[in-house]
Amino acid sequence: MIHDVDESIRGLIRREVDDHGEVEVVFDAPTKEWAARRNTPTIDLYLYDVREDLRRRQAGIVDLPGAEGHVTSRRQPPRFFKLSYLLTAWTQRPEDEHRLLSSLLSCFLRNDALPVDVQVGVLADNDIPLPLTLAMPPPEDRALSDVWSALGGELKPSLDLVVVLPWDLDRAAPTAPPVTDRPAVDMQDPPPGRGLPERPATAAAG
Repeated sequence: MIHDVDESIRGLIRREVDDHGEVEVVFDAPTKEWAARRNTPTIDLYLYDVREDLRRRQAGIVDLPGAEGHVTSRRQPPRFFKLSYLLTAWTQRPEDEHRLLSSLLSCFLRNDALPVDVQVGVLADNDIPLPLTLAMPPPEDRALSDVWSALGGELKPSLDLVVVLPWDLDRAAPTAPPVTDRPAVDMQDPPPGRGLPERPATAAAG
């Protein structure tokens, strides 16, 4: 499903950041070698971190009703993962890069969730917006400067985009069919051999 998130973000950017001419939207690692080969205005979204959002983890099971409203199966609740993207703009002039970053910032501030109408693939079947955050301080164990150092590139202005993705574990177990017969109560005498046990005879007094 991660590639579906990629294409959905690409679609949102192409829809709302369209006033700067022909701009490519790619998901490459912004290394020095890549930057040297680039020759067109580019928005790069590099997925540099994937981790579970433990605050959203749920315990227990979820009931799944059938067509008639009866529970037909149960499954574990979905797990949620945070996909962190490094957003950068690449042009021949820093001024143009800043304009692109400003447009990206406005785009994701207008959309605090990934809209349903831009979602593709498996995401489109869920019909729910995907929460996202932009330019929030990263955790203490993850600094953007460390990302640039690992890539071997030069530090440049960037935006940190985090998308929350629900991941369905798809581990459903069927339940027993519902009981439709009414309970039967029999008030008649029990049949032979099914009565109460007789008490043992007591010995006669001498």
